[in-house]
Amino acid sequence: MVLEGVSGTIDQIAVQPFFGIVLNAFNRFVVERVDALQGYEIFANLILAVLGIVVMAAASRLEDS
Repeated sequence: MVLEGVSGTIDQIAVQPFFGIVLNAFNRFVVERVDALQGYEIFANLILAVLGIVVMAAASRLEDS
């Protein structure tokens, strides 16, 4: 999730040359097709990256328990 969010943000600012179809799946298939996200593409991708960090932190805390 973190990689897709960061890659999608980069793709919105400039064309992402590395693993475009793999890392930009969320950006190209979800963000571009949901009307509510139009105009908020960078924000949506950054939120995805933050959610990825939250999931990793939660998984780490569960693993430690």
